[in-house]
Amino acid sequence: MAKFITIGYGDPADYNRTPQVVRDAAHAQDAKLVSEGALVGIAGAPVQVRNPNAASVETRNGPFMTSDLPIAGFAVIEAASLEEAIDKVSRVPCAVAHGVVEVWPLK
Repeated sequence: MAKFITIGYGDPADYNRTPQVVRDAAHAQDAKLVSEGALVGIAGAPVQVRNPNAASVETRNGPFMTSDLPIAGFAVIEAASLEEAIDKVSRVPCAVAHGVVEVWPLK
């Protein structure tokens, strides 16, 4: 079976104006996906992490939503804190090879 990464975009005002019955059905669908093994979360504020030549970790708060760079890959990692997550990704290829890694906390 194929795997897919999905990213949802939405405004809280639009969510709030959606009829409750429709929202309830959507949350039931999320619960169904989770019961089938999907990893589902609400994205928190992202942090871009760079570490050019593995010399100096630089961070910048987002959101970003666009990039001049092509997407090179995705990962779902576990960490005890945002700081630990930044530390972990500051040493991956995109961070050290003049690219960028965005860290999106899941709630």
